[in-house]
Amino acid sequence: MSADRHEPQTAIHQLVAAARAGKEARVAARMFSGWVMLGERQFVRGYVLLLPDPVVPALNSLAAQERAQFLSDMARLGDALLKVTGAARINYAIFGNAEPALHAHVIPRYANEPEPLRTTHPWAYDWQAAPAFDRAVHGPLAESLRAELTRMGVAKPMRFDPGANAGG
Repeated sequence: MSADRHEPQTAIHQLVAAARAGKEARVAARMFSGWVMLGERQFVRGYVLLLPDPVVPALNSLAAQERAQFLSDMARLGDALLKVTGAARINYAIFGNAEPALHAHVIPRYANEPEPLRTTHPWAYDWQAAPAFDRAVHGPLAESLRAELTRMGVAKPMRFDPGANAGG
């Protein structure tokens, strides 16, 4: 359950630990391979991350069955985002260069994005200028996403409501 002592503790490790404990308000759902979490910056409405649980260094660190589950969950998450956001398409990205732990960026793209950004990669946006996640603002989208993933049969029950144990 915990990471190997020799494995670096990344922000991904910290987020997964917080999700397990009900301390991360950005959690939208628990899937079979890991956690769905809204992005810290909502540079486009519905930007989410899929974080594996347990955390592993890279996609290639997973055995074939676990790898297939993570990739399937990522695609099903995209299906759910298409439905709840009305996006035109979904972009998927797995890097791990800055945070050396597997995590997938799942990014809705919209027909009404500003012209210069509509056809470029998501990292062209000014993420620092983007709205920060706020449960009061973004909570309904997270709940819609969880409901759709549950309807699709790909969400697992969670022990806590997102952020239920946050604070003192």
